[in-house]
Amino acid sequence: MNHSYQIRRELRPKQLLGISEDQIAQHWLLYEGYVHNVNLLNELIFTLCEKKSFGTEFAELKRRLGFEYDGMILHELYFGILKAGQKPLGDDAELTKFLKKSFGGYDNWLAEFSAIGKMRGVGWAILYFDPSSQTLANHWIGLHEDGHPAGFTPLLVMDVWEHAYMVDAGVEGRPAYVEAFLKNVDWPKVERTLLRARRAAEGVREESSTAAGQGG
Repeated sequence: MNHSYQIRRELRPKQLLGISEDQIAQHWLLYEGYVHNVNLLNELIFTLCEKKSFGTEFAELKRRLGFEYDGMILHELYFGILKAGQKPLGDDAELTKFLKKSFGGYDNWLAEFSAIGKMRGVGWAILYFDPSSQTLANHWIGLHEDGHPAGFTPLLVMDVWEHAYMVDAGVEGRPAYVEAFLKNVDWPKVERTLLRARRAAEGVREESSTAAGQGG
């Protein structure tokens, strides 16, 4: 069955601090393009599958789908985490405790995450939850589908392709953009994602322990 994805208009942020409406409007058009291309590729692939035509055309479309699909999802995670009027992350938040466990504290995490975001090259800076170690980790992701640590849950996704900031700040504007992005992060939402991921990981561990016990 061929699934059709919809543009998630409820995720579009408004009135952000340091990121203009014009910048968001241009960036949003790129997101809409990813949704369109995912649906188009899925239709083409579905047609080939019905014909059982699994040659070079099928292979190339499948490869391209990874780029378009991850571009769609990462933009949804990016836009969905931006919200006007945000407060700094509180010292007593669960997320803060995880940042202390994983990085030694919020400031240490912030320094590394910001440095990753300002690295030369196009890509994404992403804070992940590692379910096996119950810790957090920062990663650089290049072309949307390349570099994701398998099984990790993305908590905070920052787009650092030039299209994310050039309308406001030009090609040299990434440092200012990174600072503006972090002022608009919906930290309670990030924390809720973390807590859901932790509960899911604990559930998997319990199931594994039960299965191991029964096997003995």
